[in-house]
Amino acid sequence: MAVVGSVDVEVELVAWLTDRLDERTLTDLPANLGDVLPVIQVQRVGGGDDGIRLDRAFVDVDVYAANRQAASQLMSQTRSLLLTGLRGTVTATAVFTSARTITAPGWRDYENPNLRRFGATFEIFCHPVS
Repeated sequence: MAVVGSVDVEVELVAWLTDRLDERTLTDLPANLGDVLPVIQVQRVGGGDDGIRLDRAFVDVDVYAANRQAASQLMSQTRSLLLTGLRGTVTATAVFTSARTITAPGWRDYENPNLRRFGATFEIFCHPVS
């Protein structure tokens, strides 16, 4: 259950990125990950709020692809969108006021050696529309 005055940042970012990148974007990885590449995973990993309206979310974004080049390119596109396109975005339930990189994109280990994972952590500020 959402706290009064909160935004479900994961849901909002999944929809927003999917509309702009036309790639499978989700919070939970599918069991058949290797069959549906590329995939962008969005997960809130922390942050804080002011207890009223403003949410400061730390969000991990991981890109899974069949090779390093594809993973790197998709992460670059995703990062660019978050840093330059998200600010000022208004959805049905959220207003995004800023985004910045906390941890720059880098390679992250993954248990399947046939997949490549590239990830970054972002700080996203947002608040409910009303």
